[in-house]
Amino acid sequence: MILIAGLGNPGMKYHGTRHNMGFDVIDRLVDTWRISQSGIKFHAMVGSGVIEGEKVLLMKPLTYMNLSGNAVAEAAAFYKIDPASQLIVISDDIALDPGRIRIRKKGSAGGQNGLKHIIERLGTDEFTRVRVGTGAKPADWDLADWVLSRFSKEDRALVDEALDRAARACAEIVKNGADSAMNLYNR
Repeated sequence: MILIAGLGNPGMKYHGTRHNMGFDVIDRLVDTWRISQSGIKFHAMVGSGVIEGEKVLLMKPLTYMNLSGNAVAEAAAFYKIDPASQLIVISDDIALDPGRIRIRKKGSAGGQNGLKHIIERLGTDEFTRVRVGTGAKPADWDLADWVLSRFSKEDRALVDEALDRAARACAEIVKNGADSAMNLYNR
């Protein structure tokens, strides 16, 4: 089984914000692969199904971004997930321009608090992550206000394309591994 966790904040207040890129990619995977959503488990909305012939558990933690590690660690322990080979985490990234995605097999949290908490709870930074660019914070903005803001019309179009690419990248990771997805989608 592959655990795919999309990070974000629950509730309509956060729908469509920069911080909810992970939730948005999970929604695309649900729609594309017709994954049944089975309710709430592990402090997350979950759905299980098959992507590219592999059984997957899709997860949107309901713990809010900064405590995402609680949900991911609980599911990983229950299913005996090996983070290095069976975990994909999708998050926003302010270091990437809107419309860009980046895939990595390990590394630091890069200032992303949800990733930081997952690393802390799992005790490893060796898991695949798919980051979706949201653009750098303007100098006169507070970081929290920036990541909880919505995109301009122009940036929204770029981000929607990136969300589709990120969903395809997740399917590629499931089918052929992170190296293949990095070759196809990291530009």
